Amino acid sequence: MMAYSEDHIALAAEYALGTLDAEERAQVEAMMSVDKDFTTVVTAWEQKLGALNQMVGVVEPRPLLWENIKAAIGRSGAQQPLVLPKAPPPVSEIARPAVVADDSSMIQFSRQARRWRGVAMATTALAAALVAMVTVGLYRPDLLPATLRPVPRTQVVEVKAAAAPSTPSAQYVAVLQKEGGAPAFILTVDGATKNFTVRKVDADGEPGKSFELWLISDKLPHPRSLGVIGASDFNAGTVLASYDAGTINAATYAVTVEQAGGSPDGVPHSTPVFTGKLIETVPPPAAPR
Repeated sequence: MMAYSEDHIALAAEYALGTLDAEERAQVEAMMSVDKDFTTVVTAWEQKLGALNQMVGVVEPRPLLWENIKAAIGRSGAQQPLVLPKAPPPVSEIARPAVVADDSSMIQFSRQARRWRGVAMATTALAAALVAMVTVGLYRPDLLPATLRPVPRTQVVEVKAAAAPSTPSAQYVAVLQKEGGAPAFILTVDGATKNFTVRKVDADGEPGKSFELWLISDKLPHPRSLGVIGASDFNAGTVLASYDAGTINAATYAVTVEQAGGSPDGVPHSTPVFTGKLIETVPPPAAPR
């Protein structure tokens, strides 16, 4: 499509809006008859402004109105034939006085101003129509034509059930100490997860040595390492998960002094210095009746 000037676009908009006089409408229709691209521009404006017609209901005029129109036509007399204005001769062929040039400029400016006022009116009307359509579509969509009604949307909302409160599990504790001495470590075991925590209470390590925790049970051929106890006050572990509850609850827990980093072969290399057995501090939840 060829590019058109602002005047051509304004002229097309005013033609679609119906604000041109008879002479200018004739010019537009003459251009449309020979220029398909310009016809497309006019059609585009008619489609943009066509939304205004869909917002207005059909009103049947009174019969008296038609009689008045016919009477007015009869009084007007014969119509003069439509004559297209001739194109002005080139500037080189005629010397125009300065006053005439000024008048032509004023006429051209006046037409441009009137055309752009028409475009402004068309744009304002189109915006108002769109706002009205959106408002009606939100609150009274049944008033719009079927083709303009918004498509109803279905939104799926996922409602998550509240998490059930966790049931407290049985808790066990063992005080690891020398016979008759003060507690050196406190071992706490969760009955449900079998995770354990070792708390350092009163145990001084030797330079170049490490404390190591062991599980000693009649069901096992030899003590099983539960890991080296670090220098921090609390140490957590999960290796008890591989043992059954009976073995865990009946076992003896011991701490030996090993080389730095713990026993290299999984066997204790010194006699236990602190020992203890688990006792239940928090009972398991009662079974439902």
